[in-house]
Amino acid sequence: MTNATTGATSRVAKSMQLYERALEIIPGATQLISRRPSRFAYGVSPVFATHAKGGRFWDVDGNEYIDWVSGIGAVILGYADPVVDESVCRQLATGTMYSVNHEVELELAELLIDRIPCAEMVRYAKGGGEACAIAVRIARGATGRDKILFCGYHGWHDWYLAANLSAEASLDPHLFSGIDPTGVPRSLEGTSIPFPYGDLTALGQLLDDHHGEVAAIMMEPFRSDWPPQGYLEGVAALAKQHAVVLIFDEVSTGFRPSAGGSQPVLEVMPDMAVFAKSISNGYPMGAVVGKRDVMEPAATMFISSTYWSDTLGIQAAITTLSEVEKRDVPVKVREIGTQLQDGVNAAAKRTGIPAICQGVAFHPHIDFQLPDEALKEKIVTLFVQEMAKRGCFGMTSFYLNAAHDARDIEQTIGAVGEVFELMDHAMRDQRVDELLECDTKNDSFRRLVR
Repeated sequence: MTNATTGATSRVAKSMQLYERALEIIPGATQLISRRPSRFAYGVSPVFATHAKGGRFWDVDGNEYIDWVSGIGAVILGYADPVVDESVCRQLATGTMYSVNHEVELELAELLIDRIPCAEMVRYAKGGGEACAIAVRIARGATGRDKILFCGYHGWHDWYLAANLSAEASLDPHLFSGIDPTGVPRSLEGTSIPFPYGDLTALGQLLDDHHGEVAAIMMEPFRSDWPPQGYLEGVAALAKQHAVVLIFDEVSTGFRPSAGGSQPVLEVMPDMAVFAKSISNGYPMGAVVGKRDVMEPAATMFISSTYWSDTLGIQAAITTLSEVEKRDVPVKVREIGTQLQDGVNAAAKRTGIPAICQGVAFHPHIDFQLPDEALKEKIVTLFVQEMAKRGCFGMTSFYLNAAHDARDIEQTIGAVGEVFELMDHAMRDQRVDELLECDTKNDSFRRLVR
């Protein structure tokens, strides 16, 4: 820890004390890499929270923040939403787990089939990575093939990390730089192969090179920028030509594009799709949906878990999806996101900061257009640091939820203006290093698909 960081911890002293305790007893200190403090402004950003409501949370040091990460995207209606929580409490009063099944399992499955274009059958999970692993197992079982071509981030399981067993098939552009696949069997080498987003020629070549061996194309259809015109249609055509299962990982986009996910907006139908995060407003829940001919063979595969029938997550999902449609959440987050983009871009123009806020309105991101990569990393860290000090928690992207309101937008745009002015003076006077109160943000969690 630098001297500057030591001084900065006074603002989040208890957070850092708890983090030091966690380092001793939890490998990696957190259960999710995206929650590690090195991903934000170490020693300035909060690490531990006490409670949350709507679009905000409070840390253990008593600081209040607008949460522009929204529970790593899992919260779509807002924290502690009363309608969802009350439905879960009613379910809790009648029991959460049984020795037999519960009717709510059918209710959620029917709702998903009604909403999602490719959904004819449904299986459940408890998280996104687990749901992706289930989808891969089903695709392999349905096709009798082993290899998976993928693009984007799809969790921590062996099938995915196997890509880093081969130097030529690295996860670097898709996940972390230089991840060592410790614990992944060497025998899986060559079974998962990445392809670059937006390049149909490269994908077609891989399908030709591995003709008859590929079970599925697993990909994030998009993240926070719309896909190139005609690209996903081209992917679907290649999948059909090679008799390969096309799987859309919609965990990150979730139900922000529309009440039916991304497919109604993109007008491209995959064979399967994976959901988690925003499906249940923060309660653990995931789902794998797909066409009958692909999903039905799973009845004879060993894909089984006691907790996939947990009625709390299922009830939370039913209520969340109903409220997303009832409150017209996709329209609301687009409106909020557009206001945010306009405000940030106006602040950039006013202060002369070379930055643009762009991308899809429900998940916009700020790009600092600086040719010097070292300076850019410092500027990004300074932005995260100074926004945290002004009660805005996040990075340079914004994960919106329906509880974010005009007050949050006003505070955030005001903070952005102040921070941009500070950054402009710092760059002019060559004082960026002097203003940094923490080490440069660790930005190794890179995404191929923004």
